[in-house]
Amino acid sequence: MGQIRRRVIQIETLEQRLAQRAQEFRDRAKAMPPGVEKEALLQRANQAETGAHMSEWLLSPRPQALME
Repeated sequence: MGQIRRRVIQIETLEQRLAQRAQEFRDRAKAMPPGVEKEALLQRANQAETGAHMSEWLLSPRPQALME
């Protein structure tokens, strides 16, 4: 018998969740000393923000060229 798929209803939009996650990464990185782990958290924060912006851009009524 197959697995039962767990359904989750999202209350916030993807963009909101990504922006919130980016802020969490930045807050955690702020409390860390300089090093590889801090840089990794900051990179993940940048990736989450980029994902949020890309999603907003794709959902806009008339997506504009990226290099205007």
